Amino acid sequence: MELKKVIGQEAAKIDQLMREDIRALEADGYDPLLIEILDYALLSGGKRVRPLLVVLSARICGCDDDGVYRLATAFEYLHTATLIHDDVIDNAGERRGLASVFKKYGLEAAILTGDFLHAFSMERVSQCGGASALGIFCRATSGMVDGEYTQLRTAGNLDQSEEDYFSVIMGKTALLIGAACEIGTIYGGGDELGRKGLRTYGLNLGCAFQIVDDLLDYQGDPKRTGKAVGNDLAEGKVTLPLIYALQRADVTDRARLLSILSDEGQRQQQVAEVSSLIEKYHGFSDARLKAEEMGALAVRALPDVSDATIPPEQKVLVDLCTYVLNRDK
Repeated sequence: MELKKVIGQEAAKIDQLMREDIRALEADGYDPLLIEILDYALLSGGKRVRPLLVVLSARICGCDDDGVYRLATAFEYLHTATLIHDDVIDNAGERRGLASVFKKYGLEAAILTGDFLHAFSMERVSQCGGASALGIFCRATSGMVDGEYTQLRTAGNLDQSEEDYFSVIMGKTALLIGAACEIGTIYGGGDELGRKGLRTYGLNLGCAFQIVDDLLDYQGDPKRTGKAVGNDLAEGKVTLPLIYALQRADVTDRARLLSILSDEGQRQQQVAEVSSLIEKYHGFSDARLKAEEMGALAVRALPDVSDATIPPEQKVLVDLCTYVLNRDK
């Protein structure tokens, strides 16, 4: 199966179910402003990677029940909730090339919509996956919050280690992707070994995904990413390429980097200079290598079967690693 075709087909199914959910909420009498924001936030783009992983993980286990798509929507609902709240925290003006919910509809509406989606996603997992799936889902959500707290606590620390970085991204990104794979496996009736392997796949894929995201923050095309270059730097976030540069820079260059990082105005104005110094100390190339390493670990965690018997869904999961590593948005 061609990856782009699969992603397009599965995303269309997820989008259709989300439209149906929004219309059902509208029919149930929910506030018109909430309905408008849900339309705007949920249906204005997105890769649908998390729900896709739920579906593929269930299919690998032999599940042919289309009810898995309803379960999968929960992961897009929770993901969107976190994006809305993240934009509030970061005072971000754009998301996916459009005004963020926070900027378009205001602080109160953004917070309330994120809260609603969080609650709605939990209800959906409970309905479709049962208590075991809900427990995994809630633990992943708690881990995401803890990851944000770790990032908050280390925000002023300019001597962060690679270990500090992975502690943050494991919570912020990888746990929910791992949970998507694990819950999909449970829904599909997979055994404990398959459940563990697919969860490990998801965790490593999530780390690779976030590293690439952090590279795109410096190297991406705003027309493709929908975000301005240097957002992380402007916010004072020390991501993996910058960690590598700070660890390797000579005295003069390190002092210059620290000077820029300690001044909010310089962080916004000196993106090109910081990028040049990261490039000088191979921060971008080595972060890319680390992402590729995580992608390889993800693939190795998948069930070990011969090329002749590999399920088509597993081939898609392998191709998805390549897609994540080479994405430009």
